[in-house]
Amino acid sequence: MINVLIVEDDPMVAEFNRKYMEQVEGFQCGGWASSVEEAKKYIAEQAIDLILLDVYMQESNGLDLLSFIRETGVNIDVIVISAASDMNSVKKAMNFGAVDYLIKPFHFNRFLEALTGYREHISIVRERSLLSQEELDRLIYHKSLTKDLARLPKGITKSTLAMIWSCIQRDNKVLFSTEDIAESAGISRVSMRKYLAFMTEIEALSMETIYGTIGRPVYQYRILPQAEGIMNSFI
Repeated sequence: MINVLIVEDDPMVAEFNRKYMEQVEGFQCGGWASSVEEAKKYIAEQAIDLILLDVYMQESNGLDLLSFIRETGVNIDVIVISAASDMNSVKKAMNFGAVDYLIKPFHFNRFLEALTGYREHISIVRERSLLSQEELDRLIYHKSLTKDLARLPKGITKSTLAMIWSCIQRDNKVLFSTEDIAESAGISRVSMRKYLAFMTEIEALSMETIYGTIGRPVYQYRILPQAEGIMNSFI
């Protein structure tokens, strides 16, 4: 299991990154630090394999932590996740040894690519004493030879998820309800709610509450622009 420290001063963004990370097989959150100094304490006290690092924080600059890790020789890898898109920040992060750099806002598929690429990287490092040229190329250039799939939660199957996604695409409605897709897919509303909730959680869909003049509110769903890439990662 790859132990991850999230270094991000916004607790909502940190939680968002944690939920994304825990959908990928082989990763667990070892903690959250809101500043460089707090992160240094975690590093000193816990075994951390990977840091998801923001650059711009209220009390510190994430690149200072990256510099500290390299200067002290701590064996920790870093993926930068930041709104900092200027060439100076990107170049400095790469020079300090960041293994990847994601610019906010990012799509889940890009996040998945970063983590699965790193997982393959660390697997080679841990399991090999000698490398072939192909394996070395994968380490250096982060080339992946296989398509890794994000982990599906308990009760969600790949085949049913694929079938529901196919129904949603086929119906091609701007807004649709649980009942609409349950009828189209031929499964119960209870099961459909579970799948639509999952698709909302991974941000393939958004949920909207429609209030009528009487009765209970109706929950309707909309396909988000990044849905295709996200769903392809699961099905």
